[in-house]
Amino acid sequence: MARASGTRADKIHARLRADILGGVLAPGEKLAFGQLQARYDASTGVLREVLPRLVERGLAVSEAQLGFRVVPVSVPDLLELTETRVFVESEALRQSIAHGDVEWESAVLAARHTLARTAAVDADGRVAEAWLSAHGNFHGALLRACPNGRLVRIAESLRDVSEVYRCWSVRSAESEKRDVDAEHGRIAAAAVERDVDRAVDELRRHIESTTALLIAGVDA
Repeated sequence: MARASGTRADKIHARLRADILGGVLAPGEKLAFGQLQARYDASTGVLREVLPRLVERGLAVSEAQLGFRVVPVSVPDLLELTETRVFVESEALRQSIAHGDVEWESAVLAARHTLARTAAVDADGRVAEAWLSAHGNFHGALLRACPNGRLVRIAESLRDVSEVYRCWSVRSAESEKRDVDAEHGRIAAAAVERDVDRAVDELRRHIESTTALLIAGVDA
């Protein structure tokens, strides 16, 4: 029974996470138990297990007497998030490159190839769920050889919140000119060539460019 309950919670967690990252659940939206039970066919017990996990991942917030909400977004928070993500993910990448083997190199290149072959936008003009998954897998592959598991988990949590901003931003004219695939290619190439400083610099510019374009979309 415990395994069955855990499997059910994992499935509900995955659906909620996808709906937050995909923009189905809006930033700041209240996660009311009654609505979630009906929408996801989930029991109160499962939701009490799942919602704190979303808080741990930075995708939801818990407020005393008010319950749970999808993480809110703001430009000041995005700037803090970007600074923290660059700091954490750069160190994780350094360690990953130092400890990565041939299998790690192959995983990075395979994840980059999959990402390059995945459409970024769906038929409705929104960030495609398949692309979000491939994007997460690529950045995850880069850090997979890092021996510090806590560092990697923090990096993954920060990246999840970054995707919330991506999904709820307005595309600016400058974003149309950006070659994100080329950026991913440069990061992957530097990583597998063991050029640590270049890989970290490419990653930093990649993250900061995304933030600049998201803010430009807000201004527009």
